[in-house]
Amino acid sequence: MFKKKILVIDDTELMTKYISDILTNADYEIVTASNGIDGIEKVREEKPDLVLLDIVMPGMNGFEVCKILRDDESNNLMPIIMLTAQDNEDDKLTGLELGADDYIIKPFNHRELLSRVYNTLRRIDRNRWANPLTGLQGNLEIQSELNQRIALKQLFSVLYLDLDNFKAYNDVYGFSSGDRAIKLTADIITDNVRSFGVQSDFIGHIGGDDFVVITVPERAEYMSQGIIKDFDLKIRELYTPKDRQRGYITTSNRQGEEIKYPIISISVAIVSNENRNLESHLQIAEIAAELKKKAKSVSGSVYLKDKRKR
Repeated sequence: MFKKKILVIDDTELMTKYISDILTNADYEIVTASNGIDGIEKVREEKPDLVLLDIVMPGMNGFEVCKILRDDESNNLMPIIMLTAQDNEDDKLTGLELGADDYIIKPFNHRELLSRVYNTLRRIDRNRWANPLTGLQGNLEIQSELNQRIALKQLFSVLYLDLDNFKAYNDVYGFSSGDRAIKLTADIITDNVRSFGVQSDFIGHIGGDDFVVITVPERAEYMSQGIIKDFDLKIRELYTPKDRQRGYITTSNRQGEEIKYPIISISVAIVSNENRNLESHLQIAEIAAELKKKAKSVSGSVYLKDKRKR
């Protein structure tokens, strides 16, 4: 596992050493710069995972450095935490308006520094892996969540959700309409997890029109029923009145033959470790794929639960 690299830009040698010692002991890799110009150059050379930036420095102050860094699109995902010796509301607001992710008031203790650095890096990492369309976590987070629950021997159910006839809709209505259908699906899933789920529930977006929800077994079917009910009602709003009234769209295959595709529906496969041992996310995905295949053979929106005991 690679260490996270942190760049400390501060003109005070004593403060730089204090911060560096704390972060080095916490297993971070530390790079330092004593002024703004050198700091900007170090960002280009070292590509740090996070920048700790002092506001009050001779020559180029921290606000100017922050603006220059944020004007470069390549630094968009690099978090910046501002350091200030003054509990000044204007300084805080200025830093945040320029794109800083957080600020720390001097003097601070090692616990506060480590907490703010850790939380900021964690938030950025989660955003980096999130799906840009839905904001939901992707494959790595899904696998990690499943593996953690398996390791802790927790009881869980996994909902694998997939849209039917989505490709035809995308072909006829275009990619922007397809994106709206994906976003609508994500919103419906999120709303129903909030309504029927528990605080520890997890929602993930595998990609395209495939989603995952991890919940407790007793909530899985209620959640699936709610999702299907809302989806079947709201998805029709994304069709023209003509297509909505007749209940299908038409498109041509490679032979030029006209094919009718029903309104998009949603298939849900529920896999649980209630009655059998599940040992990996790969095993869960294989069971879900089998269930989804059966679900897709049924007309309209449906959920199927794996009830086998081994």
